[in-house]
Amino acid sequence: MIEKLHKSLESYYSEMVELRRTLHQHPELSFEEVKTPELIADYLEALGVEVKRNVGGRGVVGYIRGGKPGKTVALRADFDALPIEEETGLSFASKVPGVMHACGHDGHTATLLVVAKVLMKHQQDLEGTVVLIHQFAEELAPGGAIAMIEDGCLEGVDAIFGTHLWSTMPLGEIGYRRDAIMAAADRFEIEFHGRGGHGASPHETIDAIAVGTSVVQNLQHIVSRNVDPLKSAVLSVGSFHAGGAFNVIADRAKVVGTVRTFESEVQDMMIERLEQVTKGVCDAMGATYQFEYKKGYPAVINDPLETDRFVRVAIDLQGEELVKEMAPVMGGEDFAYYLQHVPGTFFFTGAGNVDQGIIYPHHHPKFDFDESAMLVAGKLLTSAAIDFLLNSTKENLHSQVDAN
Repeated sequence: MIEKLHKSLESYYSEMVELRRTLHQHPELSFEEVKTPELIADYLEALGVEVKRNVGGRGVVGYIRGGKPGKTVALRADFDALPIEEETGLSFASKVPGVMHACGHDGHTATLLVVAKVLMKHQQDLEGTVVLIHQFAEELAPGGAIAMIEDGCLEGVDAIFGTHLWSTMPLGEIGYRRDAIMAAADRFEIEFHGRGGHGASPHETIDAIAVGTSVVQNLQHIVSRNVDPLKSAVLSVGSFHAGGAFNVIADRAKVVGTVRTFESEVQDMMIERLEQVTKGVCDAMGATYQFEYKKGYPAVINDPLETDRFVRVAIDLQGEELVKEMAPVMGGEDFAYYLQHVPGTFFFTGAGNVDQGIIYPHHHPKFDFDESAMLVAGKLLTSAAIDFLLNSTKENLHSQVDAN
């Protein structure tokens, strides 16, 4: 059956490309998606898929109920874009000023839509149900996953699979991990309050810029001196704003940054040390501060058993030399929330192509991906879903026999 599905996917590849390019030309920002979910829902309904609109706000969920009883597996794709001015020069470049699909979500969506089309053509042969989760707002915390889960998108789901088209990985390669594959992504803001004054009389002031720069320098020691060298953490300050006139000492300064971790105890320590360092410097220099720490998405922790399932089907499709266990990625993904509720795995589908000039990273104004990677991703998602529906019941029976 899987071979038939793969051949059907190949026959609809041009439609997959057309869908991707349509989505690419009409991107919508996180929590502002209107036309995109309409397109998705209309497409699925035209196929005969049972559809729920406005799930969690702007999400779309489709249900393909097979002709035979069985378990339920979910496949997820995200569809929001980024506030970036496109510089690709593509013939199908974004028509929305300052907004572009710079992370491949247009490809994720097009892939899952065509997977749905193929599964519907073989609906009577399916043993169980496939749930299609089209998620809004992956790029901006709190993200869309939480709201969709609260609105029931995982009800009855036994396992879930998802992928990210990855432009920095060569086309054909597949990346996986059996445990943590992406980091928790947090944000912090610190505002420093000093006492402004004339640049000629610094002794009468508390220089907020001097306080802020001292804090930023000291924050860099937290990872190198407080985190176990065998564990991972990143602390980066991405924004520092202060001052105005050249001859005025600033009374306020503000820094904004991010912390990335995999383990909750490391995350807790980073939060504690961030404020300790800030307080210590401010106390020493006579300033006050406001500290705000916002936890973003948790780490993406793959289920080992479902990852092993995926690796098996991926090797069957791509060959062992192209299916590689990868190092964790410090980027964040709210697919993590799905994995907190049901077992599953999130993997990376190589979509880079040096010969085509597809070399730019995600969130870059020249970002693009090799569109043929969508076909690879579609086959992998389909294979994982069908393998789960066909074999998970048998695997559970075997494990119960072994336990007895």
